[in-house]
Amino acid sequence: MIVLDVTIVNIALPSAQQALHFSTDDRQWIITAYALSFGSLLLLGGKLGDLFGRKWTFVAGLLGFAGASALGGLAPSFGVLVAARALQGAFGALLAPSALSLLTITFYNSPDRPKAFGIFSAIAASGTSVGLLLGGVLTQTLSWRWCLYVNLLFAIPAAIAASRLVPAGRAERPRIDFAGAAAASAGFFCLVYGFSNAEAHAWTDAVTIAAFAASAVLLASFVFIEHRAQRPLLPLRIVADRSRGGAYVSMAIVGAALFSVFLFMTFYMQQTLHYSPVTTGLGFLPLTGSVIIVAPLVQTKILPRLGPRAVITTGMTLGIIAMIVFSRLTPGGSYPAHVLPGLIPAGAGAACIFSASFATGTLGVQPGDAGVAAAVVNTAQQIGGSIGTSLLSTIFAGALTAALTSHSSAPTSTADATVHAYTVGFTAGAAIFAAGLLLALILLPSRHASMSKSTGPATNPPRAPAQARRRTKIG
Repeated sequence: MIVLDVTIVNIALPSAQQALHFSTDDRQWIITAYALSFGSLLLLGGKLGDLFGRKWTFVAGLLGFAGASALGGLAPSFGVLVAARALQGAFGALLAPSALSLLTITFYNSPDRPKAFGIFSAIAASGTSVGLLLGGVLTQTLSWRWCLYVNLLFAIPAAIAASRLVPAGRAERPRIDFAGAAAASAGFFCLVYGFSNAEAHAWTDAVTIAAFAASAVLLASFVFIEHRAQRPLLPLRIVADRSRGGAYVSMAIVGAALFSVFLFMTFYMQQTLHYSPVTTGLGFLPLTGSVIIVAPLVQTKILPRLGPRAVITTGMTLGIIAMIVFSRLTPGGSYPAHVLPGLIPAGAGAACIFSASFATGTLGVQPGDAGVAAAVVNTAQQIGGSIGTSLLSTIFAGALTAALTSHSSAPTSTADATVHAYTVGFTAGAAIFAAGLLLALILLPSRHASMSKSTGPATNPPRAPAQARRRTKIG
């Protein structure tokens, strides 16, 4: 539901704009409001699950997401719709890490852990393309409002099932690192807003520069606060681990690079191949199918044997191949010759990266840190997606302008220039995957080192002697 909601609303935007009478410049806030609240509150949402119990934060996230979706579906004005999207993002930030940490704890030391993470990865990686298909069907057959109402069909049954079937578990004594939470939330808010503003205006815009500068200061302050805090929001040992750190970087890379597939290919199929929204959604099914097939296979068969470095580098390589195929698009191209051959390796590569990163990003953590570790995985994906959105959109716009203003003797048509800009965007996507391949080779440890933690989350460290604990408390 969370991943699907990123793209399902995109399909509904033109109809929502016509119904609520807001401008094209304001349209970006339907997407940005969700991204800002979701990306900035993920770490806090993960910590709340660790403190108050993941079952009840999971249920609260589901019910809150359902309520926000109902509000958005009923929205009589643009302002109400933006507020509903922001609420969706806030409850999504509570829900996403709770779901992944519940999976981590439920299958702690279980032989079914690889299978469970394979299913989870397949659903997460395929949700974007399913959202395109479902959004097209609902908008075309019912109304754009059903792209929001549909979340109730997922959230309410899941909340009922979770309240009955998921064990409550034990919660820690509620102590929240308020200073760290404020610095992290504000820092990620400024970072996501900076990328969103760069896409809408320019990288050199004063607001963009100010947002990035504020983000750098706030996130640096967050690291300093966490280093000194007795009960940090994000224990730095989580991200300092080589395997987990490499997994987080990989999630950010795939989030950034895959944006080009869903954005540029959606427009190519609709504007160049003249597909309807429903047909466009159907066109992405081979990508979804390859994810569903490959992700469980990677988790249960390949990852335990080869380790995350081999799996993630394979996924990055497949991503490069897919981007190279897409970079050969032409105005007179066809789906079987120019689109389908790239969708299959793109899906398989995404499945490899998502599967290994989801599993490795939460591997070896102490049970009390599972929620925060899950939040870091989701934060990396969200920040990567924001970077990809602004960076690749800017590259596309620059390539389009350059093609249209070319001083060549033969004038370039708008359609030809647009397809050329798509190919430039896909070439940039290939470069991002190539950077991810290099970083995975450098950051991720060997199979032997990474698999040494595969038996499950680490046990709690030995407790200090009582006298030392008393001295620490008094100090």
